[in-house]
Amino acid sequence: MTVKVAVIYYSATGAVHALAQAVADGAASAGAEVRLRRVAELAPDSVIDQNPLWRRHTDTATSIAQASVEDLAWADAFAFGTPTRFGAPAAQLKQFIDQAGGLWREGVLADKPVTAFTSAFNRHGGSEATILSLGNVFYHWGALIVPPGFTDPVVYAAGGNPYGTSFVTGPTGDGPDAAALEAARYQGRRLARITTRLLESGRGTDADGNSSEAMAGTISQTA
Repeated sequence: MTVKVAVIYYSATGAVHALAQAVADGAASAGAEVRLRRVAELAPDSVIDQNPLWRRHTDTATSIAQASVEDLAWADAFAFGTPTRFGAPAAQLKQFIDQAGGLWREGVLADKPVTAFTSAFNRHGGSEATILSLGNVFYHWGALIVPPGFTDPVVYAAGGNPYGTSFVTGPTGDGPDAAALEAARYQGRRLARITTRLLESGRGTDADGNSSEAMAGTISQTA
């Protein structure tokens, strides 16, 4: 069985983008079909231009397809990524989530596994609070939260955040280090494997009649 995972994120300077790519790679390595999608930028150019890292990433991220609510309907599981904004998700990701009201009312988002990841400027800049804040959305959806927990040594190596992979960029704006990327890949693998187990427990074949045999995963990210 090939499960479908949507990795949906917002990234300003590129740190969350790197984590999202790692989560997608991890899910694909576990046999999932993956959609890597960025949400729309809401900040005006005048604000983006004040930060060279923000401008550079904005210009280079156009190759990643923009997320739509159809991606949520398509997916068997979700992974959401966002930088911290005062201990909460970025407005760009929240604006996307707010468009999912129709799917929520129809019950389309219920019972689907979901996980989250983040980055922050400071070590105590709100990483855990941001992921926990996203959890409030998932509770309303009736989704099944799949945190990494302390289920693998890579979680400890990346700083030990059981809620979801997080990385501290610091004033240099450096991207995630090798430990954080490996933790993100593990989080993606864990999400895909748990989703596969849940779906296989409910049915032996998918809607197209495919068996539960392991299949090579793929990632769709281009616009």
